[in-house]
Amino acid sequence: MVPARGTGGRYGSDRGSATVWSLGAIAVLCVVFGAVLALGHAVTVRHRAAGGADLAALAAADHWAEGGETACARAGRVATAQGVRLVRCTVEGEIADVTASAGRGPFTAEVRSRAGPAGPPAPALAPPPSGEPPPGPRSLDPPHPAPGNR
Repeated sequence: MVPARGTGGRYGSDRGSATVWSLGAIAVLCVVFGAVLALGHAVTVRHRAAGGADLAALAAADHWAEGGETACARAGRVATAQGVRLVRCTVEGEIADVTASAGRGPFTAEVRSRAGPAGPPAPALAPPPSGEPPPGPRSLDPPHPAPGNR
């Protein structure tokens, strides 16, 4: 005798549950895949903004002697060529401070970058007072011991 459908016979109430579980697993994988794509896009946009800001700051710092307005115009052209928007640009002395933006909507990134000389300007070397020899090159290596003191 064959049991009636739905009475807990050979197939029981699990019939078709693999389809439901498969659809649930596919939905979860799609959500995870979408999140990974969104994160990757956000990282790419941030890197694009950082690269554009760095290059724009270097361009502005390279042209600081021509005036802040000219230097910032050059920074704007470089930023546009990199596919980013120049949000802010200031040049004080030899230091250029630039903010660039990339992306749209929730994937917008703004990055600030500064460029200028490596350190404070070196003072001009004054001639040594009379009677003293001019300073020569100095070695940063420690002195070597004498051959007999090893």
